[in-house]
Amino acid sequence: MSSAHSPTFPRFQLGKQLRDLRERARLTTEDVGLQLDCSPSTVSRMEGGKVGIRRSTLERLLEIYGVHDQELIDTLVVLAKEGKTRGWFARYGDLPASYSRYIGLEYNAIEMRDYEALVVPGMLQTEEYTRALLAASPGESEDAVEAHVKARRERQNLLTRPSQPLQLIAVLDESVIRRSIGGPDVMRSQLKHLADMGRARNVTVQILPFSGGAYAGMAGSFAILRFQDAPSVVYAEAMAGDIYPAADDVQRYHDVFENLRAAALSPFESIKLIEDSVH
Repeated sequence: MSSAHSPTFPRFQLGKQLRDLRERARLTTEDVGLQLDCSPSTVSRMEGGKVGIRRSTLERLLEIYGVHDQELIDTLVVLAKEGKTRGWFARYGDLPASYSRYIGLEYNAIEMRDYEALVVPGMLQTEEYTRALLAASPGESEDAVEAHVKARRERQNLLTRPSQPLQLIAVLDESVIRRSIGGPDVMRSQLKHLADMGRARNVTVQILPFSGGAYAGMAGSFAILRFQDAPSVVYAEAMAGDIYPAADDVQRYHDVFENLRAAALSPFESIKLIEDSVH
């Protein structure tokens, strides 16, 4: 899907450009907030790509920053327009804000590096596994569960899109393939699917064995998204996930991920372990 189907990516690009322009103008978010008659947190939300920006607000920001380059102005106006569109995921109901931002960015990524400590990565889940996983969450209605299942299924199309399918490198703790979710039949089907997907040209699956002891990623799951023409970002999961675009954060998670890969079984050994777990 193009960025028009996912306003998150143009918002993110626009926010980064605006942050760079503000810093180049040596202004704080407080300085800009005073001139825009808004709070510093509102300025931060715009720079973080969390909200769309009206054209009038954008033009005022560029005036404050002393931007006169018409080509740059035109580019930012286009990004602001795309950032105001309705995301494809909106039709699936009220998904958590940070999750919506993440899957919006995901649609424009060329590579995902995903570490999972507890469950099979969403990109590699079967519908039955997803449904069983979400049904276990407190307060989830049947309709909400089905909406999430459909959204996850649409996300998985990124792995098979005709033009430049998403490259996925997944490192999973061994507990992921040992924990029975949805019962024996659901889990058996999920493990078979995981092994099959691990053989795809654009998918790599590696398992961190219990025998390896402690390792760097035990603090929690995370994913690193890499783009064609934009800096990488990290999505770190917790009770409320968040996205980290800072270069230092991305590099830190990248280093952790490489250490996890080095500690994990090879892709061939991992698929064998998964298949042995089916029976």
